[in-house]
Amino acid sequence: MSLSSLDAASASRYQQLIQQLHYHNYRYHVLDDPLIPDSEYDQLYRELQQLESDHPQLIDAYSPTQRVGAQPLGRFPEIQHQVPMLSLGNVFDADGLSRFVRRIQQALEDLGRADQPLEFCCEPKLDGLAVSLIYQNGRLVQGVTRGDGQSGEGITENLRTLPSIPLLLQGEACPEYLEVRGEVYMLRSAFEAMNARAREQDSKVFANPRNAAAGSLRQLDPRITAQRPLIFTAYQVAQISQEITLETHSAAMQQLEAWGFKISRQLQLVQGEQGLIDYCEQLAQQRDALPFDIDGAVLKLNNLRLQAELGFRSREPRWAVAYKYPAQEETTQVLDVEFQVGRTGAITPVARLAPVQVAGVMVSNATLHNMDEIARLDLRRGDHVIIRRAGDVIPQVVRVRLDLRPAETQVIAPPKVCPVCESRVERAEGEAVYRCSGGLYCAAQRKEALKHFASRKALDIEGLGEKLIDQLVEKQWVTTPADLYQLTDAQLSQLERMGPKSAANLVAAIDKSKHTSLVRFIYALGIREVGETTAANLARHFGQLEALMQADLESLLSVEDIGPIVAQHLLAFFAEPHNRQTLTLLLQAGLHWPEVSQQREDLPLAGQTWVLTGSLESLTRDQAKARLEALGAKVSGSISKKTSQLVAGAAAGSKLTKAESLGVPVMDEAQLLAHLAELEA
Repeated sequence: MSLSSLDAASASRYQQLIQQLHYHNYRYHVLDDPLIPDSEYDQLYRELQQLESDHPQLIDAYSPTQRVGAQPLGRFPEIQHQVPMLSLGNVFDADGLSRFVRRIQQALEDLGRADQPLEFCCEPKLDGLAVSLIYQNGRLVQGVTRGDGQSGEGITENLRTLPSIPLLLQGEACPEYLEVRGEVYMLRSAFEAMNARAREQDSKVFANPRNAAAGSLRQLDPRITAQRPLIFTAYQVAQISQEITLETHSAAMQQLEAWGFKISRQLQLVQGEQGLIDYCEQLAQQRDALPFDIDGAVLKLNNLRLQAELGFRSREPRWAVAYKYPAQEETTQVLDVEFQVGRTGAITPVARLAPVQVAGVMVSNATLHNMDEIARLDLRRGDHVIIRRAGDVIPQVVRVRLDLRPAETQVIAPPKVCPVCESRVERAEGEAVYRCSGGLYCAAQRKEALKHFASRKALDIEGLGEKLIDQLVEKQWVTTPADLYQLTDAQLSQLERMGPKSAANLVAAIDKSKHTSLVRFIYALGIREVGETTAANLARHFGQLEALMQADLESLLSVEDIGPIVAQHLLAFFAEPHNRQTLTLLLQAGLHWPEVSQQREDLPLAGQTWVLTGSLESLTRDQAKARLEALGAKVSGSISKKTSQLVAGAAAGSKLTKAESLGVPVMDEAQLLAHLAELEA
């Protein structure tokens, strides 16, 4: 094959890949109906990138790889709209809809067209930013914001980054010229996730999805816009060259979808006034369940010829109207800020508000997330604030109305003690959340603490499940884990679905849990970030519970794998009197364990790394792990050259193969049991 024929083959394959990838983008981002798995798409994309790397002269500005490529702009150019982007008139109730229909009927009578049936095309009024897209010969050449309706900002490079905007139109029958209008917006879930990341990074958070979409589109650097989860949905053909004939708005929408645009799934044709009323009521009922924000419905006469004959009045079309739902943002006053304690001890500030109607719901509370959010908002007791309610999201404070701030407001300080149990409140370095330190004692954390205490890897109390714990706490029979050891057969027999035999079995299981290990006991306390491995390290290092309780920061930091954050959690837990009181009660109830060797290097398996694979018959994987760790071994989940020993149970798989290839010693379950018995003797 000659060099020229090779270049021709590459050029042909390159254009073929561009068309394929644009089509698969359309199936994925517009239709939500992908034809190929992500791995196959990625393979095609990498092939395209390789061709562009090998043959840079082939690079097409409309290649999927070129969505993001422009340098940051100094400013956006101002561009005149060839067809003004006018606003819609608003109606707010059924009477308003009736007046809208009567005006159209009267106008058609004046035109001698009273015999025309009134069919309307209805769709949600998306709460985002309106933009106009212009295509020439099937290629995107310009994107402009609505602006003042007469002119807007040219943001073509930013709009090119949206996967839901086709760079090339699909199909063969594309118009020579096309202007499409639509809305750019964000899904609520994507907006919340973006704001959560911003809070973690101490970056700017947006007030609502609309502001986020608008702010993202007006970034001078397209690379920033490309990182934002923006979606474009088309809602109008504003101009089209004469070779394409469209008779109705609904047909225009179907044609846009065929050309590669996303259109509303809630688009619906209705007949007459009652059809409009029914659609608006149905959409209102769906509003909270929709994944995006809407502020109403857009209702258009479907016949495009009738639209043209009816024309416009002032700055509004006569043939369309927006049915507006109650606002999802309102202003009210913060009467107080209270602090709630979650099941993990996290303390969340909540604003108590002067009741206000928002989106048809009376709102009197709004979440404030954490103290950092209060500082960001500069919120004080007595402030007037804008609150937002969208969907089933808990109402949130968007911003403070500083223009309405009263002369006397109160600065909001974090609580020093838990509002539920009065234990001390801690805030770990680098964290935004304050937490109650009374984990074993705090009523707000009680059920979660008990579930953890009784779990299989902790005290392993068989039969003490979540539903039973709920009953014990609700009857106030158990307020701390120590109360479990005071329960009797007769008492438990009174519970739902608990007969005498079940009650006796549970009491026996609770009694059995008194004989445990220091590792399990430390883990069972539920100290933040103290898992099984950390608990084992602490048990081996200190040997006794009392020594651990008395340890200072320097002593804790000398323990293997203990860093400053975990050390602070330990200090806070053992410094809380309520926790110490519960520990005393547990020991008085009879919990005990064998002594633990304090010197890790003295243990027979110290410095060794063991791996368990396959299923064991005589003991569980957790039991084997605990016994190995008690002898000083580190039990890992993966094989490497540093692995000292692999224990292969039944149906051992890839780990056994890898161990054999690396020369790692292998023993079966019988050999493990014999080895443990020898070392533990």
